[in-house]
Amino acid sequence: VKAIDAVKRGELIVVVDDEGRENEGDLIMAAEKATPETIAFMIKHTSGVICVSLSGERLEELEMPQMVQNNQDAKCTAFTVSVDKKHGITTGISASDRAATFRAMADPKSTAGDFCRPGHVFPLRAVKGGVVA
Repeated sequence: VKAIDAVKRGELIVVVDDEGRENEGDLIMAAEKATPETIAFMIKHTSGVICVSLSGERLEELEMPQMVQNNQDAKCTAFTVSVDKKHGITTGISASDRAATFRAMADPKSTAGDFCRPGHVFPLRAVKGGVVA
């Protein structure tokens, strides 16, 4: 409950993977709460590859297909085509630009036309049930 409340407040939390998967910690936050400061922190303290989990239904609405038809990744990570927000950003790589893209992805009013492909944000197809699945 504390972790969920922290995410609702826009705070970052760490979720640790199972030893049998990647055995790593992931920084997680609510996309609609993304700020340049939180994204800069994530970039500095991680690999810099930042993903956004969305439901399959939402990915279809936003026309964000799987990155490849035949996923050969050992863990079958469900990457879609990378995106940037189409308007109101510069190159897409800065923390500010990525935060704007995250917020746009979380906005239910956003449409497929609000994003350009490829980009610097990596959507992932979420598994029903989330991290408890």
